[in-house]
Amino acid sequence: MEIAILAPAFLMLIVLAAVAGRTAIAQNAVDLAAHEAARTASLARTATTAETEGEAAANATLDAQGLDCGDSLAVAVDTSGFGAELGEPATVTATVSCTVSFADLVMPGIPGAKTVVATYVSPLDRYRSRG
Repeated sequence: MEIAILAPAFLMLIVLAAVAGRTAIAQNAVDLAAHEAARTASLARTATTAETEGEAAANATLDAQGLDCGDSLAVAVDTSGFGAELGEPATVTATVSCTVSFADLVMPGIPGAKTVVATYVSPLDRYRSRG
């Protein structure tokens, strides 16, 4: 009798732990991807190269972390800092967004997915040429 009463609560606790764990792992992976994207982009010589290399770095980082965002992955690299004059401080900003699916965790009250977003800013070398 006690098992019949406690089993649903115990099952819900396990599912909630799985949702929290999956969300935390995804957030860490997206944070790292945004960091790598911004850092890689800040080392590029041109804005076009920075955008391409930043997106590639984010994708590679998420692949290495084993996070599959599917079609929901969005990587935005703001390279407007490349337009700043030499000697002026400038930055590159990378924002990575990924939707994590909970479709395999069927339980009432659990959302089907959660979007995790991270933004990171990396400085540009103020005395390096920006072509």
